[in-house]
Amino acid sequence: MERRRAVVTGLGVLTSIGIGVDDFWNGLQQGRNGVGLITRFDTTNFDTKFAAEIKNFNSDNYMDRKAAKRMDLFTQYAMATSEMAMNDSRLNLDKIDKEKFGVIFGSGIGGMTTLEQQHWIYFESKTPRKLSPFFVTMMISDIAAGQISIRFGLKGPNYATTSACATSSHAIADAYMLIQRGSADIMICGGSEASITEMAIGGFNAMRALSTWNDRYLEACRPFDKDRSGFVMGEGAGTIVLEEYQHAINRGAKIYAEVGGIGLTADAFHITVPAPNGEGAYRSMKEAMRDAGVIPEDVDHINAHGTSTPYNDVNETNAIKSAFGEHAYKLVINSTKSMTGHLLGAAGGVEAIATILSLVNNKVPPTINLTNPDPECDLNYSANKLTEKKINCAISNTFGFGGHNASLLFKKIEE
Repeated sequence: MERRRAVVTGLGVLTSIGIGVDDFWNGLQQGRNGVGLITRFDTTNFDTKFAAEIKNFNSDNYMDRKAAKRMDLFTQYAMATSEMAMNDSRLNLDKIDKEKFGVIFGSGIGGMTTLEQQHWIYFESKTPRKLSPFFVTMMISDIAAGQISIRFGLKGPNYATTSACATSSHAIADAYMLIQRGSADIMICGGSEASITEMAIGGFNAMRALSTWNDRYLEACRPFDKDRSGFVMGEGAGTIVLEEYQHAINRGAKIYAEVGGIGLTADAFHITVPAPNGEGAYRSMKEAMRDAGVIPEDVDHINAHGTSTPYNDVNETNAIKSAFGEHAYKLVINSTKSMTGHLLGAAGGVEAIATILSLVNNKVPPTINLTNPDPECDLNYSANKLTEKKINCAISNTFGFGGHNASLLFKKIEE
């Protein structure tokens, strides 16, 4: 039996460098830096005083004000990008079988802002009666998926993924598999995160994962650079509408790209440190290529996990060399995190969209701040410049704490 194909027919994105696909893509091409000093809270006692905040988001543009007040910021981001993606897809919900239309939408942390706020209410009042009746439903990580389903009346498969920084790549992978097996014809998938909060910044500082270049914060996120010292927290969401190929063709949909294959593996090594030489990442890329029926020489571009951490960048580089051999030096690689910061559970969705836009436009945005290359990171990372290159096949990598690895392979659509 021929395998059902899944194609991308809608995109929605929200980051510190752009709201909406056009603004985001322009920001990527320009090498726009989304990092700035934190405005959400007083950072006096924090080791890190900067992040990639979204400065001009207005929930009123996407949802009812009363509804927004009952949502954590991560859910507001999810709802906003889902509205964008649905509008972009031009789906007519009156003509769609909503029982074959589902949602898989993840978050690595969920409603951290709500959790902190409600904790302080309880701490100061000493009574649980002061807690909001919406506390739990604002905090839990699955609620974005539920809210999207309710908003559009979608009755197909509906759940959330949570796998740290691989979260939304797993959501996209699951959506792809559900379409392949015939459980759904259309899926909204992706991820959202809003973790620029006191507990999140403080917690990542405690584990020494964040950069502390407070006097040079615009240069702090520098993937593959010898002077990198930790990641920079970002926030936002990325939403994709995936659709069964013939379903999309029948309604005359605009098709961005095809999901060619997926690779999902585990390091089974350490809770935060990647497996030596990127062994798990190597296997995820190899599996994505096997699933897509392509060979290494078919791949033109990789949107790297590229976190600007000492362990990740070298291990991912080694994994790419292992997976691609000599062809690794012909790939154009980049890390969009150098501009957006690290969006944790939303990273996979946002970076999948960046990868798709590179595929469509035959352009690889720069990896900014790469001025002193690490000798162990010796591939072409599109350092500080946009690279124009014919791209027929591209991979988006995301790897999460706990040893979760996900590689998504996208192809130009073949009629």
